[in-house]
This record gives sequence, structure tokens and C-alpha cells, in this order.
Amino acid sequence: MLLEIIFALFFGIIFGTLTGLTPGIHINLVGSILISLSAMLLGIFTPITIVIFIVSMSIAHTFLDFIPSIFLGAPDDDTVLSVLPGHELLKLGRGYEAIYLSSIGSLLALPIIIAMSIVFILFLDKINPLIKIFTPYLLIASGIFLISKDAKKLMALVVFIISGFLGVIVLNSNLDQPLLPLLTGLFGASSMIISINSKVKIPKQKISYSKIKWKDIKLPFFASMISSSLCGFLPALGSGQAAVLGSSFKKLSRKQFLILLGATNTIVLGISFTVLYTIGKSRTGSAVFVSEILEKININHIIIIMITIIITGILCFHWTLFLGKKFSNIVSKINYTKISILVLIINSIVVLIFSGFLGFGIFILSTLIGLYGIISGVRRINLMGCLIVPVVLFYLV
Repeated sequence: MLLEIIFALFFGIIFGTLTGLTPGIHINLVGSILISLSAMLLGIFTPITIVIFIVSMSIAHTFLDFIPSIFLGAPDDDTVLSVLPGHELLKLGRGYEAIYLSSIGSLLALPIIIAMSIVFILFLDKINPLIKIFTPYLLIASGIFLISKDAKKLMALVVFIISGFLGVIVLNSNLDQPLLPLLTGLFGASSMIISINSKVKIPKQKISYSKIKWKDIKLPFFASMISSSLCGFLPALGSGQAAVLGSSFKKLSRKQFLILLGATNTIVLGISFTVLYTIGKSRTGSAVFVSEILEKININHIIIIMITIIITGILCFHWTLFLGKKFSNIVSKINYTKISILVLIINSIVVLIFSGFLGFGIFILSTLIGLYGIISGVRRINLMGCLIVPVVLFYLV
């Protein structure tokens, strides 16, 4: 039994690495395949072994998926915001530093997940109704904050509204995987087209660590804890919105923002299993898969899941830094224009396969709006209106 569990954790990390490093492949796609094979798998493995595999794969993915986001500009819906400061550091020869900062954030998430899980088990059912009341107003405040910090406020408002309108249409459609074409176009494809057009050359990368002090960690630590807790038990809120909420508390440096992104990405995933146990709601695809495998989740399952999260997180912190160094050493030697074209083609094919022709049309439209956001000269984080506006309307209308 112990050997089976070790293998499940090990192969979970391997599969999480593959999904994390492959542009356009989300952990939910792999989970869907597992669910379709669940009857066969349950005939071979115990339910808890499969759960350990799913959890370790999911946590590994949250660490590794920053690598293609930063080095290739090919994010998934959990890492779209990392393209912004991460790509800036990449062009300065500091791509590895961006990976290091996001990994620090994900590592920082581990004790936060444990602490929040204890609080959720004790109080979640009591505070859930109260938080629902304040969430839309927090998001409205975050939207105002984003626009107010832009030098071109009127243009930023236009970009925010246009992307928000697009988000409302897409998220209220019957499209499979709606976030895939929406966010891949707005943040990924648009960046790659600009890179192709401008023939970006990536400088030689420095393998250097940022000096992390408590003042760098303090704000992302508390901001990620507060914002991710909202996303943990409220529908329609994910790690992207958590990062926007977290950055609304106070202006963050580029270093703090990447730490925040890493933390929220892992926290939202990690606490979704506790939310499943406390109020029976699945807030992530991974939690849905666990609920399909286990007939009834109990406290012993949660303890095993938390141990899996901690072990996987510690291992993947070092694994991500190792792979980050490898990518840093080769990224300046490759033809970035050709790589961008290849990634753009891969993303287009993935969108077409999983979201159909309608999704592909949305992908093109999202890309055009993303390009407009870049050309207009406003901060690209204003494109997060695509998620903020629909969620606000979800709660207020």
C-alpha cells in the first residue's frame, strides 16, 4: 500500500510537470480523461491512491505552469497575469528570477493552505453567507483601483469595459472550456503576435536569486490569504480574480506581484479540497474529480490530501527551480520568433479541439482585443475586466 502511494505521488508530479509545461493543456483536461477511465482505474487502484495522484498532479501543475507563461508567453487561465511582469523580466535577462519569485509564492502557499483549512473546517459554514454580500463590491473596488493606477485612465476604462463585455458574452455561452479561448487570446496569443511582429530577441539569461526579505513577503502573504479565501468558497472566482483582489489592497512591486500570483494559484487549488469537505462544493476541476472518486470525503481524506500537498509542494519547489534553470540556459539560444509561431499554432489547435469552431472564433476576437489593449498603451492588467465584470454581474443581477 505504501509503495502504491509513493508511486501515485511520484507519477502525479510527472504528469503535473507535463501538463504544466505544455502550452494550452490545462489540468482539467487530464482530470476529465481520468474521470472517463475511473471505472477501470478503480478496478486496479484504491480510491485514495487515485486521489493522491490527482492532488499531487494538480499541485505540481500550479508550480510548473509559470514556466511556459514566463518563457513562452503561453499562459493558462491560472497564470495569465504572470505574462505581464514575467515577460518584462525575461526581456531583461531575468526570466529565472521571475520563476524563482512565483515558486517562492507557491511555497509560501503551503502553510497558508493548512492554516486556512483549519479555519474553514471550524467556521466556513457560518461566514459563507456574509462574504457573499461583500464580494461584488470588493471586485468593483478592485476594478476602479486598476483603472485609477493607469496613466491613460480613459483608455484603460475603454479596455476594461470592452474586455468585460466580451467576458460576459463568453461566460454566459454554452461553450465548453470558455476560459480557454478567452484568456489564451487576450493574454497569450496577443503577446506572441506582438513578439513575432517585433522580432523579439531574448537576451542571455542570468541565473540569479532575488533577495527576499520579510517586507517583500508580508503583503503578498496576507493579501493572498484574504483574497484566496474568497475564491475558495465563492463560485465564479478563480486564482486570476484572487490576484486582482490581492493587488487591490495596496500597490505591489513587480517582485511582490509575482510572489502573490504564485501563492494565489496554489492556495485556490489547495483549499478547494477543504471546501469540498466543509460545504460540499467543488470550486476547482481537481475537487470535482476527487468528489467523483470518493463517495464521501471525510476528515481522514483531508489529512491525507494535506500531507500530499505539503510533500508535493516542497518537492516541486526545487523541481521548478531546476527546470527553470534549464529553460533559462536555452531560451536565448532558440529562435524566439519561430517558437512563438509554433506555440501560437499549438494554442490554436488546442482551442479548436476543446472549444470547437465557436471557441476558435472567440479566440480570434479575444486576440484582437488583447492586441488593442497592447497597442493602446494601457496596463494590460485592465484586460482582467473579462473576469471582474461577469463575476460582479453574477452577484448583483
